[in-house]
Parts: sequence; structure tokens; C-alpha cells
Amino acid sequence: MPNRPSTPRRLLLVRHVALAGLAAWLLSACAGVPPEAGRTVAELTAQAERWDQAIVRKDRAAIEANMADDFRQIDGAGNVESKPSFVDDLMSPDLQIDPYTVEDFEVRLYGDTALLSGRTRMSGRYQGRPFATHYRYIDVYVKRDGRWRIVSVQISRIP
Repeated sequence: MPNRPSTPRRLLLVRHVALAGLAAWLLSACAGVPPEAGRTVAELTAQAERWDQAIVRKDRAAIEANMADDFRQIDGAGNVESKPSFVDDLMSPDLQIDPYTVEDFEVRLYGDTALLSGRTRMSGRYQGRPFATHYRYIDVYVKRDGRWRIVSVQISRIP
């Protein structure tokens, strides 16, 4: 969507999530990282992938379930979106997002805060016209009441 870069998100393929989870567990085991950290990385990787799939299929309930009520997004133009405005933009009948993948995906843990980042090339249609975008993102997740929720997203366009 050329006029609203805030809407695009990323989608990992199920096969990649399983491999990423296994790789995270193996790396944590070999690097002396506590097994719990490897499990958390795998959990967050799978959760982010499910959220991306929900976005592509426009599953409002699944999208909102992953988000904290105080969610904020800073888009590529510096605009700030709230949870309601972000979800409403995704649900717009004008927007159709094609399945997409993430490059350079990384999860960094800081206690009950996690930073998930990567690069995404996305395509789709907005108001019937094709669009393509390439951006780097960072998603901030916080663990509250035993559940990880996304609290913040920031994207930067890559020319």
C-alpha cells in the first residue's frame, strides 16, 4: 500500500518457524544459553508467525489477541498508530496483503521484554492497485500476566 506504509507486516512460513525454533534451541544449548531462553525464542518466533498469518487472512480476533491494549506503531513516515487504528487499517477492504517472508529475523531477550526484528519485502493490492514495499522493522513484546503481547512496532522503509 504505497500511501500507508504502516499496514504491511511480515509472514514466516510454517516450515521456517519450526526450523528457526529448532535452530534457536540448538544454538542456546551449544552457546551455554539457558534452555528457557531457547524455548522463549521459539515461542516468540511461532507467535510472531501466527500473527503474520492472521494479518494476511484478516483475522481481527487473532490480530487483537496478540496486541497489548496500549499498543503503538510508528510507521515509515513517522506517524503514530494506536491498536484500534492499526487493526482498522488492516481490516480495510481496500487492502489485500500477499503472503510474505522475513529476512534477517532475530529475537533478543531482556527479561520480560523481547525485541523481534528483521527485513520484509511485501506485496499486495491497495484499492485494486499493486504495491510492493521493502522495510526493516522492530517489534517490542512484553510479558504480562504470563503472556507475551506486542506493545510497539516501528518500521523503516528500505529504498
